[in-house]
Amino acid sequence: MKMYSDDELADILDKKIFHQISDVADSLGVECYVVGGYVRDIFLERPGNDIDVVVVGSGIKVAKELKRRLDRNAHLSVFKNFGTAQVKFGEEEVEFVGARKESYSHDSRKPIVEDGTLEDDQNRRDFTINAMAICLNKQRFGELVDPFYGLYDLEDGIIRTPLDPEITFSDDPLRMMRCIRFATQLNFCIDDETFNALERMAERIKIVSGERIKDELNKILMSQAPSKGFVDLQRCGLLDIILPELSALDIVETRNGKAHKNNFYHTLEVLDNVAKAGGGLWLRWAALLHDVGKTKSKRWNNQAGWTFHNHNLVGAKMVAPIFRRLALPLDMKMKYVQKLVDLHMRPIVIADEEVTDSAVRRLMNDAGDDIDDLMTLCEADITSKNEVRKKMFRENFRMVREKLTVLKEKDYKRLLQPVIDGNEIMELFHLTPSREVGELKKILKDAVLDNRVPNEREPLMKLLNEAVQEMGIGK
Repeated sequence: MKMYSDDELADILDKKIFHQISDVADSLGVECYVVGGYVRDIFLERPGNDIDVVVVGSGIKVAKELKRRLDRNAHLSVFKNFGTAQVKFGEEEVEFVGARKESYSHDSRKPIVEDGTLEDDQNRRDFTINAMAICLNKQRFGELVDPFYGLYDLEDGIIRTPLDPEITFSDDPLRMMRCIRFATQLNFCIDDETFNALERMAERIKIVSGERIKDELNKILMSQAPSKGFVDLQRCGLLDIILPELSALDIVETRNGKAHKNNFYHTLEVLDNVAKAGGGLWLRWAALLHDVGKTKSKRWNNQAGWTFHNHNLVGAKMVAPIFRRLALPLDMKMKYVQKLVDLHMRPIVIADEEVTDSAVRRLMNDAGDDIDDLMTLCEADITSKNEVRKKMFRENFRMVREKLTVLKEKDYKRLLQPVIDGNEIMELFHLTPSREVGELKKILKDAVLDNRVPNEREPLMKLLNEAVQEMGIGK
């Protein structure tokens, strides 16, 4: 971060759009300030194009006059119900709002809004680092207004609320998610008093919609080290409310001196590994949920110890209810996450045994276009503290990837589906959709995948007729 004097801030704001706003504000006789994230990011040396401006008066009036002066070069949108307006000018978007003070009822995030002063407006801001304002009026152009010492918190890497955090979070519980999200994105610490309020007020998150929670979770997931956010969510009790399936993994049980690992912290290690590998949002969701089935599938066996058989299948079935609850998309993105959760053990099983062409062909057939992402997830899943075992897995995964490359070059994707499909099987043997048709399809597919017969009509018909005879179909 970098510290600036008021004169230096004036130089940073030496853009046409800010001078135009300044002229309009002075001509209308109102105070005008750029506020919030834009100001914060100036000091973090990452200025953006989304600009929030607070007017002590009518923000809509200032926006309309700015649009008039910019004429065809700008686009104006007015949102009367919210008392805001937006002006798009080139690559920049300026959001105007009148300074206001807010009050809340206990069961709603929607505030009762009244006109207010700049001080009122800064009081209602979520965090000190977002409550800074820079004056745009000519006489005070570039002057920083920082009543809560947000600049010092920015320098010290601290997230805290301007006023009593318990009131701040009670008024708008989504701010609890934003608190952890900002701490994660900026790699900041949450002030002790603020964190204690998170713990006390966690239950208030229940009045926030899944959609708004999902937006914050996605931002945490896309941060450089998302595990930090999920640790904080778990520590303050929010995770148990918004994603109890993940929170439930935070346990270690011991029997007869045998303990299983903490699957919550293992999951976060996998998630960070996927983030380091450059994985996208939905691959990160797959990493986050890849072991959620372990709580339900955990069993104790006197010989084997703790087992989690079929946790991948159990976890894949848990994806849809989680996505539905959090208003995540129920389309191909969800199916992608389900597929990766379901298949995430397959490459590990292959790598733990002899890496055969047949096994790799089956994996490639089942994973389809998502095979590379599946391999990234599985490589991220190697978190063993046993360096010898870790080295062995990595070497075997390298062999799996090599075989995948060879098979892709041979265009196996095109050849893996038998040339005789289910419709033709039903037509040939006068069958209706049934278990028998499924079994016959599987016989043909397994033969092709195992390279026992070429994917050609004549040898497949011979195999099909033999199978039909053995099964007694048509007798």
